[in-house]
Amino acid sequence: MKVFVAGATGVLGRQLVPQLVARGHEVVGMTRTASKQDEVRSLGARPVVADALDPDAVAEAVASAEPEVIVHELTALSGPLSVRDARRPERSVAATMTNRLRTEATDHLLAAGRAVGARRVVAQSFGAFRFARTGGPALSEADPLDPDPPAALRTVQAGYLYLETAVTTIEWGEGLALRYGGFYGPGTAISRAPDAVMAAPIRKRRFPIVGGGGGVFSHVHVEDAAAATAIAVERGRPGVYNIVDDDPAPLREWLPVLATALDAKPPRRVPRWLGRLAAGEAATIMMTEARGASNEKAKRELGWELRYPSWRQGFAQGLG
Repeated sequence: MKVFVAGATGVLGRQLVPQLVARGHEVVGMTRTASKQDEVRSLGARPVVADALDPDAVAEAVASAEPEVIVHELTALSGPLSVRDARRPERSVAATMTNRLRTEATDHLLAAGRAVGARRVVAQSFGAFRFARTGGPALSEADPLDPDPPAALRTVQAGYLYLETAVTTIEWGEGLALRYGGFYGPGTAISRAPDAVMAAPIRKRRFPIVGGGGGVFSHVHVEDAAAATAIAVERGRPGVYNIVDDDPAPLREWLPVLATALDAKPPRRVPRWLGRLAAGEAATIMMTEARGASNEKAKRELGWELRYPSWRQGFAQGLG
């Protein structure tokens, strides 16, 4: 099939495009930066340059590709973490741009897909920690989201919901929204690379366990996430899917294991009041009250199999 990947040079795109090519698909990769065209070619795709926030440019790029499937992997979440971003994520440049990509760019891609007769759309959403803070550690796609998220996360959650609703309700094709867990592995924020966003604060013991550390996170190795996406390009009913590993776990369990994998000292422990003072209410809630996600639907309906079923194995063997 002809597949159009928006965000082909992003963290997931770099893993996804070669997998799609290996599965026999003809891939066109969109990038905003002309200098990245050679990188797109090296992945096995034909490059096209367009600003995802320019509707005319997106329409022209999609029309030139005439895809059967559009894959939306656009975010702006690379770059260093800061205490300010943790305290007020809705005000960070990365979050603001990513929200625009999840709303405006989604509209542009859907309009372009409809115009060329695409029959399927697969889009990136988020599922590492976003559910209502009740119930068990692993919630399904049918379980409710937090009805009253921290003020700092309301705009962010609105962006996820907009994308999921827009994609899964298209009438001219099949729309799938994939709620990825927290990525780890080569090129991600959790890797052994010197510039990995989370590696430096963990090595410097600036990423503590707050309170009891009971906030449950769902991780997924980036190669496994790309594999699920490649399958979703080919099959699966419209709807939302959690793309996470088999092992949702509280912060107090996975953070020390990650520190060991990064050859760092064990993380410090700080009381909840101090965590709230340093990082803000939103980050504190994530680390103490969040719930993880279940991948049963994705494994059942997509036939997805994970190379790294647990972060326990993945942190030891797959950080890159």
